[in-house]
Amino acid sequence: MNSSHPALLPAGLADILPPDAGFEAQKTEQLVRYFESFGYDRVKPPLIEFEDSLVTGSGAATAAQTFRMMDPISQRMLGVRPDITVQVARIATTRMADAPRPLRLSYAGQVLRIKGSPLRPERQFGQAGAEIIGSEAPEADAEVIVMAAEALGALGVSGLSVDLGTPTVVAAVSDDLGLNTDAARERLRSALNQKDAASLAEYGSDAVRVFSGLLDSAGPADRALQALTKTSLPAAAEAEIAHLAEVVRLVSRDAPDLSLTIDPVEIRGYEYHTGITYTYFALNARGELGRGGRYMAESFYPDKPAEPATGISIFLDALLRVLPKSNGPDRVFMPAGTLRTVASKLRDEGWIVVKGLSQAGNDRDEAARLGCTHIWSDDAITSLDRTGD
Repeated sequence: MNSSHPALLPAGLADILPPDAGFEAQKTEQLVRYFESFGYDRVKPPLIEFEDSLVTGSGAATAAQTFRMMDPISQRMLGVRPDITVQVARIATTRMADAPRPLRLSYAGQVLRIKGSPLRPERQFGQAGAEIIGSEAPEADAEVIVMAAEALGALGVSGLSVDLGTPTVVAAVSDDLGLNTDAARERLRSALNQKDAASLAEYGSDAVRVFSGLLDSAGPADRALQALTKTSLPAAAEAEIAHLAEVVRLVSRDAPDLSLTIDPVEIRGYEYHTGITYTYFALNARGELGRGGRYMAESFYPDKPAEPATGISIFLDALLRVLPKSNGPDRVFMPAGTLRTVASKLRDEGWIVVKGLSQAGNDRDEAARLGCTHIWSDDAITSLDRTGD
């Protein structure tokens, strides 16, 4: 017999109560509307779809985080989305394959993951984002980076910074050095993630020289780019750094006050990215507010190639933790017996109207008990803590 409390939920899942649920919905809508103002049309993919669609191409990187179940109708395996970006890419390359490129799409919804992380233990959370499909231009990366930064600032985020990465540079250098085995790459990846320069010795002097140079270059964007241009890199890596430098120039031009840093060896969480990546942080924030970058939108049709894409995902749970707390909107109490037309007029004006269902001994006390900030009295709205508005 299950004796657990009925309010107990699995680890990483939580009920969101008033006023937080309404606050999250409001900020989510503001984010997507901001993206829409830049021409990013909204799409709404399903919460669950066929497993093979979710884990194909770039989705393979999130396969380990995907809940699976059997569909009783089709008898095929389904997956609950751990990320929405892969679904947007599927929509772009199937349902909207013939739409003009570059294609700008935005979205918002809930995602579910098998497990959280130490910094983000939540397994279900809201995600809002925007993607550009069909452009390799650095202008596309810059547009997304600046747009997301402006959207976060408009919501009230302060102390915002963006950390830029180039995970494919590590792969290009590894190929150039002949580090082709999975075991060698895994050890190298672990050393770079931990910024452990001493562990690079096992790969030889050339590896120590190049990767130490990459490690030492991490920091503010201007200084990092200067250090990277002095590091001898293979042609593929140099091309990636050149793309990064142009993105930095464009972002600095359009958002000169935005703090930019570069970490060319940061590859955690960017397994499916094929170029520049970006992670958003804010002062006093626990972990990242969002992340994004370049990837290939895989085609589901044999006669159509994969398309270059770039985009950003904002994590709403992390975002809400850094925004000023909301006490909820103003609510006016309408005593029982008040004409319905009065309440309708106030709602049309934007008020939240809570109507009394029966006569109360003291209408002001009843209004306060129900969490109202105002009361309709003597044909006027009166604040509960003031004599008038």
